[in-house]
Amino acid sequence: MAKTWEQLQETQPIVLKMFKNTILKKRLAHAYLFEGMKGAGKREASTILAKSVFCQSPVDGYIPCEDCLNCKRINSGNHPDIHVVEPDGLSIKKNQIHSLQEEFSKTGVESNKKLYMIVHADRMTVNAANSLLKFLEEPHPQTIAILMTEQSQRILPTILSRCQMISFKALSPDQMIEILTSNGVEPHMAPILAQLTNNLDEALEYSRNDWFVQAQKIVLKLYGVLKKNPLEAMVTLQEEWFFHFKEKEQVDHGLDLLLLIFKDLLYIKLGKQDQIVYLNEKIRLEQFALHSSSKQLSEQMTVILEAKRKLQANMNPQLLMEQLVLKLQEGSSFV
Repeated sequence: MAKTWEQLQETQPIVLKMFKNTILKKRLAHAYLFEGMKGAGKREASTILAKSVFCQSPVDGYIPCEDCLNCKRINSGNHPDIHVVEPDGLSIKKNQIHSLQEEFSKTGVESNKKLYMIVHADRMTVNAANSLLKFLEEPHPQTIAILMTEQSQRILPTILSRCQMISFKALSPDQMIEILTSNGVEPHMAPILAQLTNNLDEALEYSRNDWFVQAQKIVLKLYGVLKKNPLEAMVTLQEEWFFHFKEKEQVDHGLDLLLLIFKDLLYIKLGKQDQIVYLNEKIRLEQFALHSSSKQLSEQMTVILEAKRKLQANMNPQLLMEQLVLKLQEGSSFV
């Protein structure tokens, strides 16, 4: 999401400080490993570093100008001296690394500088990793390698030892909320999204998704009827839930949204109203919280977490939800 130096500064200030120091001191390493969870900004940071290296008029000597030909070509993904390798199917194969090596054996098209990025470096086959290792052991002058991974433990130790590792920290919920609202997400929606995902792009995609908006309404309705009687809750499952939450991943999202309701109720019981995420439902939730104990809510949350575990173990989603509704009603003082 962060496409410029200033945008990445908001989410990864430590990474940007390191970039600044090494660029100004002309001490860029020949190989970096960008490590961190999905959505932390590794790909964007790679592009920003590439622009800093190739920019024709860097601001203050290190910030990409974003206006020169090189910055524009890097942004559009067509700079001749920058190469990106991504998994071909499930893995990065030996021939992909060989093609990269051949490309780098040539003189730079426009300068002696070259940069290559390997996305999901942990998915290299053993042969590909060994080929890359030889490449890293004898780096070409003025060549920079950037490897990216969410699972650094799956990369060969011999490759790790030849890279400078840079860790990308996960965004805190508060950071997520701030960035989401600055990107036009409704203030009442941002706290929910910040709890569901740490991936900024994913959160923004959810915010624009009608399916997700409708999902929240159905989950809130299901909670509302849970306290009435088993029949009404089962009817809601049959008439609304099963039509909307069809895929396994969708059911998992639904369970996450349901779990957040119970967490909000528990926060209310504990006097932590400032931590609730269903802001538009605050008054209604405060009424619901009057009829539940902290112990009951904790037990109900445990039941939902168990349902999530069973879903991942491939239990039939329809049977799972029917059992969940009954168990939630057993643990409720409403019945």
